[in-house]
Amino acid sequence: MTRPPKRTIAPIFWLLFGAGGMLSALFGTGLVIVTGFLLPASPPSYQAAAAILHNPLAGLVALATIPLFFWHGAERLFLTLKDMRAGPRPLLALISYGAAAVGTLVTILLIFLMEFGS
Repeated sequence: MTRPPKRTIAPIFWLLFGAGGMLSALFGTGLVIVTGFLLPASPPSYQAAAAILHNPLAGLVALATIPLFFWHGAERLFLTLKDMRAGPRPLLALISYGAAAVGTLVTILLIFLMEFGS
């Protein structure tokens, strides 16, 4: 009798990795150009960023884009550390995916506070 294949949650991380990579390729360069070169010499203030995020569509775009950048980077970091044999796989996964999870939660919190806090 053959055993069914062991199920893992790896496809979830590959989905987040792929989505983050696609968004990075499509929007990352544009975000760098706009925020780094096209804005005035002084960085935008908190009030200017909060004013942009008061638009619900801008908030949704930020909530979809920024966390997926974190997950894409976490998968790349995990695979690099795994290939370098930097430690046990569970610890490497905890470090890389844990950082992405914390970044996602902080992003959600900050966008929520910027949109509804002021």
